[in-house]
Amino acid sequence: MIKECDPFRFENEIEWEDAGLGVSRQIMAYNENLMMVKVKFETDAEGTPHTHPHTQTTYVVSGVFEFTVGDKTAIVRSGDSVYMKPGVLHGCKCIEAGVLIDTFNPMRNDFLK
Repeated sequence: MIKECDPFRFENEIEWEDAGLGVSRQIMAYNENLMMVKVKFETDAEGTPHTHPHTQTTYVVSGVFEFTVGDKTAIVRSGDSVYMKPGVLHGCKCIEAGVLIDTFNPMRNDFLK
């Protein structure tokens, strides 16, 4: 069976999931090859450094974040983006509360209930 969401997903109908201290997420859209996730951070919340086998891109909708990808660290703001290769250690710290849009290839099965 193919895993995929309905063609239309409405923000006000998607439950926010607790992803840890000061972090919550909405699974916006997905199929087996791609997943888009909205992630909300409170100031000082952290995306704990981790790795996974997925290619990931992140778009900064709002806020200010310090991202570390491998051995590189940078401050990113609204309009900026971050690319993470599969298996590379990455994480972030939220400097000013904000929202990120993460995309993964393939989809994150571990994010689905």
